Amino acid sequence: MSRPAASTDIFQAIADPTRRALLDRLRDGEQPVKQLAEPFEMSLPAISQHLQILCEAGLVSQRKAGRQRLYRLNPEPLREVSDWLIHYEQFWQERLDALGNYLEENPCSET
Repeated sequence: MSRPAASTDIFQAIADPTRRALLDRLRDGEQPVKQLAEPFEMSLPAISQHLQILCEAGLVSQRKAGRQRLYRLNPEPLREVSDWLIHYEQFWQERLDALGNYLEENPCSET
């Protein structure tokens, strides 16, 4: 099976902390790029590039309103990430339970 291009790969898209922060900001609703860029110390074109990657991955949609482009979160593709993580959550919970049982059965004794 071939791997999707990095720009359409959800995991690749959310690997960058700036893109994750943009997704977090978009949870508050649709916003123009200038508003999204406010807390970041980078140029508007750099923010636009990050938004383009998020759009290509299907995590963000955009629409034009006059001269502005408004961006909106589309969280549905994140379900793939959540489904993948669930398996590891179960794995670690089982491991931690086993460790807890071991520690209860084998208490450390200080001498």
